[in-house]
Amino acid sequence: MKQNKSLFRRFLKAHFLFIFLPPTMLIFISAFFGVSDIHEKNVNTLNLFYVTVLLFGFMMVAFVILSWLFFLRLQKRLASLQEVMSFSAKNNSFPKPISVQADRMDELDQLGSSFNWMIQELEGSRKRAYEEELLRHRLIANLSHDLRTPLTILRGHVTRLNQESLSLEGQNSLTEINHTITRVGDLMDDLLTYTLLTSGKHPFRPVSTDIGRLVRASVAAWYPVFEGKEIQLDVDLPADETFYWEIDPSWMTRVLDNLFQNVIRHAAEGKYVKIAVDVEKERIIIADKGPGMDNSSYGRGAGIGLSTSNYMLKKMKLKADYTSNENGTRVAIGRA
Repeated sequence: MKQNKSLFRRFLKAHFLFIFLPPTMLIFISAFFGVSDIHEKNVNTLNLFYVTVLLFGFMMVAFVILSWLFFLRLQKRLASLQEVMSFSAKNNSFPKPISVQADRMDELDQLGSSFNWMIQELEGSRKRAYEEELLRHRLIANLSHDLRTPLTILRGHVTRLNQESLSLEGQNSLTEINHTITRVGDLMDDLLTYTLLTSGKHPFRPVSTDIGRLVRASVAAWYPVFEGKEIQLDVDLPADETFYWEIDPSWMTRVLDNLFQNVIRHAAEGKYVKIAVDVEKERIIIADKGPGMDNSSYGRGAGIGLSTSNYMLKKMKLKADYTSNENGTRVAIGRA
């Protein structure tokens, strides 16, 4: 950008003139009076001293006034620029472009012009990121929907093959195929749910919720599933004591469903799960005796579900602390 004028250069020129011009004039006046008045008119030298003091006093006052006016104007322009720049932090949005005088274009105008260019670039980047995010969400939603048709067809063929006379190995293979189809369907559900959550299409309605009652209802719904898998259920839910969280009950139920489902999928071989509500510390505890997250399929298959649960918990101002080793996994949900 071509710089037409310099604010500080003009300031230095003006001050240079006020510093050097009056003494120069005083020298010429002194020389003139020295030739014309002192020798010819015998003018009192004390008057010349008073003129000199008056001239230097005027020079100092003018210098101070000029400096004060310059820095006052500079401070106003900088304060205006700082107010516009801090607009984003105060209002959590992009600031508006500032006005720039193209005919002046000093250092501050160039700074404002660069600031306006930065705003345009940031707005363009945000718009492109938003469009890419919408495209990604739309693609995931469409894939989740379109893949259900071939999965349904595969399940139909598995059902038909089950009616045929097959060897034991064939039956085991069909069982594994059916289990894999179910697993893929669950993964697509988790992926679609996570996409809806992050795109803001899954409403969040927090209310004061009785946590003991909510966990008790979730355990009752999952009890037949644990019983069918022959998993010993150790429940510690105080009947007379409870606590309340400002959460979305449907979101919290989904989090518990995901954790219980992970126990079924990845820790069923431990044949044990403990579900407890710690009223004193206001925590929900879920523990199993599986092989641990590092030694099971947690890392390969629980990523989307855990991401969904963690996102929901963060929105509800909660957090889940995971403790896992070869003796099992323990999840404690509490306030963030």
